[in-house]
Amino acid sequence: MTMEMKDSGSVVLTAYHPHSPARIPSMEQSFVQDVPSSHSPTSRKSLSHCRRINRMLSNESTPPPAFSRSNSQASMDSTSMEDFWCEVESIKESREDGSEEATLLEFKPADEGELEAEWLQDVGLSTLISGAEEEDGQALLSTLTRTQAAAVQKRYNTYTQTLRKKNKHTVRDVRDIFGTNDSSPTFETVPVSPVPSNGIQLPGQKPVWKSVSSTSCLDCRLDKSSPSVTEELSYEVSFSESITVLPKMQERLKNQRFRKEDSALPKFIVRKSRFGLTEVGDLSPEDMKKIRYLSLIELTAFYDALGVELKRNRTERVRGRENGLFGVPLTVLLENDQKKVPGIKVPLIFQKLLLKLEETGLETEGILRVPGSASRVKNLHQELEAKFYEDTFDWDQVRNNDAAGLLKMFIRELPSPLFTIEYLPAFITLVEKISKIKLQLQALHLLIMLLPEANRDTAKAFLQFLKKVVANEGKNKMNLWNVSMIVAPNLFIYKGKRANQQEMQAAATTAHIVRLLIRYQDILWTVPSFLISQVRKMNEAAMNNSKRQLMFDKGVRKLLRRKTMERERPERPEGAVTFPPYLQSDIPEGVIRVYAPLHSKVSMAIQLNSQTKAKDILARFHCENSHGSSQNMRGQIQSLHEVGGNIGQHCLDPDAYMLDVYHANPQAEWVIKPKAS
Repeated sequence: MTMEMKDSGSVVLTAYHPHSPARIPSMEQSFVQDVPSSHSPTSRKSLSHCRRINRMLSNESTPPPAFSRSNSQASMDSTSMEDFWCEVESIKESREDGSEEATLLEFKPADEGELEAEWLQDVGLSTLISGAEEEDGQALLSTLTRTQAAAVQKRYNTYTQTLRKKNKHTVRDVRDIFGTNDSSPTFETVPVSPVPSNGIQLPGQKPVWKSVSSTSCLDCRLDKSSPSVTEELSYEVSFSESITVLPKMQERLKNQRFRKEDSALPKFIVRKSRFGLTEVGDLSPEDMKKIRYLSLIELTAFYDALGVELKRNRTERVRGRENGLFGVPLTVLLENDQKKVPGIKVPLIFQKLLLKLEETGLETEGILRVPGSASRVKNLHQELEAKFYEDTFDWDQVRNNDAAGLLKMFIRELPSPLFTIEYLPAFITLVEKISKIKLQLQALHLLIMLLPEANRDTAKAFLQFLKKVVANEGKNKMNLWNVSMIVAPNLFIYKGKRANQQEMQAAATTAHIVRLLIRYQDILWTVPSFLISQVRKMNEAAMNNSKRQLMFDKGVRKLLRRKTMERERPERPEGAVTFPPYLQSDIPEGVIRVYAPLHSKVSMAIQLNSQTKAKDILARFHCENSHGSSQNMRGQIQSLHEVGGNIGQHCLDPDAYMLDVYHANPQAEWVIKPKAS
């Protein structure tokens, strides 16, 4: 299913980097016609500014719309676009009265080849630049798919050619890395047979779907009255490998337009494999770091397969505050908060603002859209900075619209955008250059996997709140498109800059991105299984390299010789390798020993069969320990974890088939413990 969209030209948010002017879409002219009665008097102050913006846009020579709309559709477009510009003007006014200080990012023009060098470092292949033979880089290269390897080869070729032009030091030949006979890049898309409705097909192989119940899938539903068609998504094969040739895509974009109705978005169902689904918090930080490496490589290969340039910004050091609440980098803020609440993943002030709005503001008409009092918000801002950590701030005095204003201010004042300055152009490009919503969603999915942990966890909390706002549309009069229009300028317009013409052109683009983020967030927090498979292969390759290195280590050889010569000595030589318990035990094939430290019965051997699920093991432990479990365990959600072997730590889906997981990682240990919140 495709999304109807009218070409918005080459739209890039110039708040982040320069771009040539482009034609303003006809769908965005005459945004403000009349003042809608639904607006509060507090918002009328900015309407004159909105009309002035509208006149500037309408002065452009744009052709009349090539389609006809009903009056109700035109009214919806006008009102929702007006919301965007009024929000921009509200942001501008808050800066002019000094409530938001400008913290600028330093930009440095990228030298030729420097972007490729940064890209290689960002994907964990700095060894290709340094020339060192490090195991991590070799392990990563050994797991790449055909399209992923082509993407790496293309960037490495560009980097080496640039170095040769500059007469820099000798670099490794690409043939030594990829084992090819030709150093020319081989990144052209290879046509494959047409994909079925689920969007995935292995070359020369028919897709096989497991029989699952209605509860064995992740369903991003619309309203029951929605006429949209349900599409199935699969994570078994990389997105770039499943791309078919899309002829004349750029020409198709010119004849399409956005459809703002919620029903215009398709329903997607993610079928669970026998390994279940994995969320971003279910993997260890070490494995999530590898997921980020692989996601950037996959995203680059995905854009290459579509013939789209993956744009990124290059930034220098960010200057931000080292203490306080607003304008502080997320990592610094979390570091300060974790001294008070160990293990916290979302800043305390952000959590408190969300909690305040969820408790009292979800049913407030115009929440997020209707601005609070600028003077009250400024005073509350100052009072929070002084009293929040002392627990003396009176939250009962905060009105809902003022709390919403503080929430948006927190996001705007982050020294670096929530979705990171480097890849904001990639967010914009996925809408401008890719027409199918399924492909947009896949690109967005990889971009979310790329986010630093602090940004991703904060974005997740924010989007979950926005979903609750939309769910209360009947009372707060804020539908999905309204919320997206209000939130977009706070996420995608750079602080310290005024809205200019090119940013205005991107209004519908950025709002559509926010709409996808809100609607499909449950999908976006799921780690694609093909990436997890690649992480397993990386870990296995690293372990094999370590074993080979160990066998050739001089100290080990001496130890083995001494052990051979002194067989009569009964004691174990000091420094000898101690094998883990799973290699010392005599557990039969297909039997696992599960440990439950918080239960009265701390371990149990369980025979697996083809139908044993993780939740069956949890139920068995719960049944046998229902009266003697630790008090600390009661009230906590217990999960089965896969630990060690070819994975760092993996919290298993309750529906995961254990025999399949066991065969994928026979050297793992199995532990029942609370799931990380």
